[in-house]
Amino acid sequence: MTTTLSSAQHGFPKGRRIAAALLVSTLAGTPLVGCGADAKGPQPAKVSGKSVDETAGDSKITWGRCPALAEGQTRDPHLACGTLEVPLDYRNPGGMKIDVAVSRLSTAQPGKRHGVLLLNPGGPALGGLGMPETMASTLPKSVLDRYDLIGFDPRGVEHSTPQSCGLHDPSVSGLFPYPAADGSITKNVALAKADAEQCADTVGKNLRYYNTTNTARDMDRIRQALGEKKISYWGQSYGTYLGAVYRSLFQDHTDRMILEGNVDPTKVWADQVADTWGKGMADRFPDAARVAAAQAGTLKLGTNVAQVTRTYLTLADRLDRTPAAIPGASVSLDGALLRNTTYALLLQNNTLPVLAKFWKAADNLAHGSTTAADTAVLKEVFADTPTSPGIPADNQATMFMALTCGDAEWTRDVDGYAARTTADREKWPLTAGMPANIWACAYWDKPVEATAKVVKGGPRNTLILQNRRDNATPWESGVGLHKSFGDGSAFVGVDNGGHHVYGEGSACTDKATVDFLTTGRLPDRNVYCTDVTQK
Repeated sequence: MTTTLSSAQHGFPKGRRIAAALLVSTLAGTPLVGCGADAKGPQPAKVSGKSVDETAGDSKITWGRCPALAEGQTRDPHLACGTLEVPLDYRNPGGMKIDVAVSRLSTAQPGKRHGVLLLNPGGPALGGLGMPETMASTLPKSVLDRYDLIGFDPRGVEHSTPQSCGLHDPSVSGLFPYPAADGSITKNVALAKADAEQCADTVGKNLRYYNTTNTARDMDRIRQALGEKKISYWGQSYGTYLGAVYRSLFQDHTDRMILEGNVDPTKVWADQVADTWGKGMADRFPDAARVAAAQAGTLKLGTNVAQVTRTYLTLADRLDRTPAAIPGASVSLDGALLRNTTYALLLQNNTLPVLAKFWKAADNLAHGSTTAADTAVLKEVFADTPTSPGIPADNQATMFMALTCGDAEWTRDVDGYAARTTADREKWPLTAGMPANIWACAYWDKPVEATAKVVKGGPRNTLILQNRRDNATPWESGVGLHKSFGDGSAFVGVDNGGHHVYGEGSACTDKATVDFLTTGRLPDRNVYCTDVTQK
């Protein structure tokens, strides 16, 4: 059993709405890869679109059938797939090659076609082959008439020369370093070191080339293979950082860009986790607490936000000290699993009622008094997610580490992590110090090149969509990205909770998005939408 929340459950539209649910744990294949604490790699390249080989030669994509899906899943029969060969290391274009899997849903109409819209669902390290059909179901005809929708699995992910460290715990959530009940990080230090060493010992040194900057270069190879002078792009969550890097490397090839649920590019990655995760959870948690309080008569978790929050924190502490066996499952519910599941179900508004029922079931489970209804809720929340053939279970966890550790260097000061974790537990009790704790990146090989710098200004061609109460990438992250772009972007903030913005009940937001995609015109000034209606 994994802690994956499937897209079929809880009303998730397939693929799109788990874009940053860092509990997803599927993917990958042939190891070419690595990290290694003392490895010496090539000297850092300049982070510039002109500092590496950009010529795709005669590379083309031969379109055909898409890879097989997990049992019970289906694809749009009009979705075509193919692969593109790219260099593992762009500074050595004649060296080792890897494949990038690409998909296309041809929707543009003759006479109305503007170009292609490249899509990325985030993660980090979620596959995107199915994203065109998912987005096609949410976009109006006025947009679909103008764009062919292009998806891709980023390098190392799923069908793009997938990578695997062979981790014992294949889930991404298993990487999240929650301290012990007493706040100690001793076990976290040992696990971080073990995970880094496992990757180094199992797959070698090439994993450091699976970074965001090279993924952006792959995107430009996709552009060239499609025969397009420019590409438009829609990135969600981690995909906002990927889009920001592409825009900075290849401004001349960037058309219209939408970034939704945003990463602050000045905080990649240690500061993005440590500085924002606790704040994001604190902003978002009251939305769910209000749902629980409204059912105080049946759930008995509290009659207001403060009472529900106290009940939750008491439950988390109890499960930290005494995990409870989940009926019919091979694992127990501990404080970390409670928090991770809460995080995932906070990503959408339509899962908040499920979350409130889950808290009640977890509380009863911890006290040894579960009901049939509790068991049904637990079974629903922890149902296994089918995996696609040929993709190792730890692929997303492997690539999550490759990206977060390979894009920027992390400190190796263990005492510093311990001190910051203690302070973070006090400031943000909902996350229990986890975001400030030590990650495997503390023992990872140094990045192969400098962290990408986002270029300020440039063409005014980017629309930033950001919810006020986003637990994955908080409001401040979207503001930070907008500040990094300066006059190159327009900002649409929304008085809503959750991680996704478009199609979540704000006509104001959806209109700004569709208008930009169809006309290329951005709002003259920043917009704050307050017209949200919950589904």
